[in-house]
Amino acid sequence: MPTILYLLILVLVAAERLAELATARRNAAWSLARGGREYGRGHYPVMVALHTALLVGCAVEAGYRTFLPLLGWPALALAVAAQGLRWWCVRTLGPRWNTRVIVVPGLPLVAAGPYRWLRHPNYVAVVVEGLALPLVHSAWLTAAVFTVADALLLRARIRCEDAALADAGGAPRPVGAAR
Repeated sequence: MPTILYLLILVLVAAERLAELATARRNAAWSLARGGREYGRGHYPVMVALHTALLVGCAVEAGYRTFLPLLGWPALALAVAAQGLRWWCVRTLGPRWNTRVIVVPGLPLVAAGPYRWLRHPNYVAVVVEGLALPLVHSAWLTAAVFTVADALLLRARIRCEDAALADAGGAPRPVGAAR
């Protein structure tokens, strides 16, 4: 895959991120209008910066790497699958999905879609994409740095989200428990 094609893929991912932000903005208004409360404001700018750095890192490192078909094509398939999982989460949660942690008190936990099997499927998508997208064009350094930084961020984010749900009366069940 030529570098220019990989850069085009990154532009498409960036456009998808903008669509996510528009969806999140609309959903935040919906949640706040219903008494939703936002949690974890402090880590949100870090998350935005990290995800922006992922795309920038991929673009910069691609100039120094070669496309390796045995790594690149499976990585691309995983990145596309991660996008599919992410939008399945968005569709399943409907107006409750957000890039921020906003919980509307009294709403039951969602038990449909990927939430039947996973407690945080959107974060599975983030982890898979963060590893796979750079590896499409052999950007192993970006993949490694993002994966480590994202693991630290997701640890805080998941704690925040679980505490927010518990605070709002929708305490999450242990992984594997029926919702």
